[in-house]
Amino acid sequence: MKLIFFAFILLSCNAYDDRQAYIIHMDVSVMPAPFSGSESWHMSILTSLSSSTGKAPAMHLYSYKHVMQGFSAVLTSAQLEQIKQVSGHVATYPDSYGQLLTTHTPKFLGLKKESGLWPASNYGDGMIIGIIDTGIWPESKSFKDEGMPPVPKRWKGRCETGTAFNSSLCNRKLIGARSFSKGRKQLHLNISNTDDYNSPRDFSGHGTHTSSTAAGSPVSDVSYYGYAPGIATGMAQKAHIAMYKTIFAGDTKKTAGADVLAGMDQAIEDGVDLMSLSLGLVPAPYYSDIIALGAFAALEKGIFVSCAAGNSGPNAYSIINEAPWLTSVGAGTVDRDFVATVTLGNSTKTIRGLSIYPKSLFVSNVSLYYGLGNTSKESCDSFSLDTKEVAGKIVLCNPMSDIYSQLDEMSRVAAKGAIFITDQGEHLFPEDYSKPFVAVSLSKGKMIKNYIARAADLATVSIRFRETDLGSKPAPQVAFFSSRGPSLISPGILKPDILAPGFNVLAAWVPNRGFYVDNDSLTTDYALISGTSMASPHVIGIAALIKSAHRDWSPAAIRSAMMTTADITDNTGSPIIDMNSRATGSPLDYGAGHINPNKAMDPGLVYDITVQDYIDFLCGLNYTSLQIGMITKRSNYRCTRANLDLNYPSFMVILNNTNTMTQTFKRVLTNVESSSSSYQAAVRTSKGMKVVVKPQTLIFDGLNSTQEFTVRVDIDLSKSTRKQSEYLGNYGYLSWYEIGGKHVVTSPIVSAFAPPQKKNAI
Repeated sequence: MKLIFFAFILLSCNAYDDRQAYIIHMDVSVMPAPFSGSESWHMSILTSLSSSTGKAPAMHLYSYKHVMQGFSAVLTSAQLEQIKQVSGHVATYPDSYGQLLTTHTPKFLGLKKESGLWPASNYGDGMIIGIIDTGIWPESKSFKDEGMPPVPKRWKGRCETGTAFNSSLCNRKLIGARSFSKGRKQLHLNISNTDDYNSPRDFSGHGTHTSSTAAGSPVSDVSYYGYAPGIATGMAQKAHIAMYKTIFAGDTKKTAGADVLAGMDQAIEDGVDLMSLSLGLVPAPYYSDIIALGAFAALEKGIFVSCAAGNSGPNAYSIINEAPWLTSVGAGTVDRDFVATVTLGNSTKTIRGLSIYPKSLFVSNVSLYYGLGNTSKESCDSFSLDTKEVAGKIVLCNPMSDIYSQLDEMSRVAAKGAIFITDQGEHLFPEDYSKPFVAVSLSKGKMIKNYIARAADLATVSIRFRETDLGSKPAPQVAFFSSRGPSLISPGILKPDILAPGFNVLAAWVPNRGFYVDNDSLTTDYALISGTSMASPHVIGIAALIKSAHRDWSPAAIRSAMMTTADITDNTGSPIIDMNSRATGSPLDYGAGHINPNKAMDPGLVYDITVQDYIDFLCGLNYTSLQIGMITKRSNYRCTRANLDLNYPSFMVILNNTNTMTQTFKRVLTNVESSSSSYQAAVRTSKGMKVVVKPQTLIFDGLNSTQEFTVRVDIDLSKSTRKQSEYLGNYGYLSWYEIGGKHVVTSPIVSAFAPPQKKNAI
C-alpha cells in the first residue's frame, strides 16, 4: 500500500562528526547597529564561533525574514553551547527531518461553467497559489498558459535555473519555481540526476500532481491508461502557480525542516495569496512546529494556508497540522469506481468487480480454476498452487488477510489472472494492480463458486478491464487512511477542519516515473493517486476561488465559509460513513463535513478570527512569554483575554476522565451580506447532550455587522444511546437559519475524551 504523503519524523542527533542542523530563534531588537540586515548579523555570529580541533566551522543555511526571527545553521555540540550565550539568543531547536510518506472531482464538487463559484470568481483570476512540495514538471499540458491573465504586478518571485530546468520554462500559469536543499545537503545527502533534479523540476510526481489539482489548466482527452477519461482541470484554473521545492527523492528520501521553512519564508516574500502543504510534522507544541510557525507568519500577511491532515487513519488522535490558524484537510472518496466486467461461461449475466489493471486486456473464455475442498488452495496461500494445474488459467481465491501474497502466488504459478474474493477491494490502490485481477465482494464470490460447482472442469470466464463507473453510491466516504481527531496539541479545537476529495484523484504526473505492471514500466502523463496530500490542493484551489470573489475576506473567514456550508450527508441523503468501518462517521473523522464550493461562496455569516484572537489563544495554552514570542515574532505582544475559546466554526467539549461535563462557549458571527438579516438558532443533538443557545435570534444591520451569542453544552454520557468509543462521546449540530432567506450556517458540537499523554510531542 502506497499513499503519496509526506510525514516528517524527528530523528536523533546525527553522528556526522558531531554536527547537526539547528533552527535558532533570535531577538532582532538587540541586533547591533553596524549590521545592515539580520543575515549579516547571523553570519557574523557564526564566524565568531570557535571550532574544536578537526571540526568544520559552523555553516549557515538560511536566514528567515517572515516565518520567524532567526536562522538555521549546522553546528557542533560545542558551537551550540557557545551560540546559546550570544546576546539576542532566544531558543534553539534541532532541525526536523522527514521522509516520503482531475477529470471528475470538479463535477463531483458541483463546479459548473454556467453558474456558481467558477464564473463568480472568474476561475480564480488574479490569485497566486504557493505550493510547498517536490517540484513541478513544467512541460505538462496542465501548466500551459493559453487564456491565462497577465502575471500580477505585485508578484516578486522568480524562476530559477538548475538541473534540467530553465527560467524560460515559466509562463503566465507557472510564474515562479524555486528549490531549497541546503538543509538536505548538510546531511551529506547530495542530489544526483539519478535520484532527483537539483532544481525545481519534479522527480517523484507528487508536486506536479498537487499543483495541477489546485490550479491546473483544462486539458482534454486525458486518462489513467483508459480509466477516468475526460477533461482534467484544476479547481482554480485561472490562478497562477508558484512552486517551492523543498522535498527531494533519493535512496534515503530525507528532507530537512529548515528547507521547508525557507520555502514558506520565500513564498511569503514573493507575494503568494494562498499556500498549500501536503506534508507535516510529528505533533509538537506550536512554538517548535515548523509548519505552524510558517503558517502564523502567513496568516499575518492575509495568506490562507491549507495542509494535509495526515494518512494515519483510522486511528484516533492521529491528526497532524493542528494549529487553528491553518486549515487541516481530511481525504474523502468520490462517486467514481474503476471496474472490470466478469462473464461466467456462456452466460449473458455479468458480475462487476473492482480493478484498475492498466493494460488493454480482454480475457475471453479462459479456464477458471478453484482449489475446491483444499483450504490452502482455495485461499491461494503461498506455495499452495501447482503450476501444472493453474498456468494460463484465471484463479479464484478466497479472502486472505494479505492480498499481496496471493498476487505473488499467482505470479509464481504463471496464472493468467485472478479473481480475489475480498471485502477490502476498495482499500486497494492503482499501483497494487501489477497483475490482471478483479476484486469482487463476498456475495459475488459466492455466485462464482456456485457456477464452478455446476460447471466443474468446464468452468470458463471472460473479463473486460478498463471500465469507469460514475455515480457510485455512497459518496463521499471518509477514506480509511485519513487521519482522525481529536487533536493532541490543542484538543479543544476540532480537527480535521473539513473533508475534500483525496481518493484516486486523477491529475498531472511526471513522464519519467512509471508504474510497474507485469514487470514492465508503464509511463503516463496523468495518474490516479490517493492521500490527504490530494485533498489539501482541492481546498487551496477552492479557497483561491472564494478569495478571488471576496478579496477582503480573511483566511479565517474563508475557512469559516467552507466549514459552515459543508455537507454532512452523502449522495444517498444519509450521514457520511467511514470507509473503514462502514459505520456512520463523526466530526472527528470529517470535521465540519465535505466541502461544498458553491455554498461556501455565499455563506451569509462567518466566524472571523483576528491575529490578536490567536495570541489570546496561545496565552490560554499557558505558553511562556518566550514561546509566544517565538510564534508571533513579537516581544511586546499582550494578552487581552487569555482563553482557549477561540471564535472557531465548531464546538469541542473535552471530557477529562468523566462522563459528564458542562461547558459554555462565546462566539461572534459577522454578516457578509450587504443587506440586513435575521437568523434563528436550531440544534440537533443525540441523547446525553443538551445544548442551550442564547439569544435564539440574531439580527444583523448590514455588511460586516456582528452579533454575539453563547452556547452552553451539557454532556451526560450515561443517558446516551449511542455506542461509546474510546475517544468519541457524542455530537450534534448548531445551525443558524436565515429568517425569510436561504442561508444556513452550521457548526458541529462534539464531545470527546481527553487524548492520551502527548507521547509524540516534542
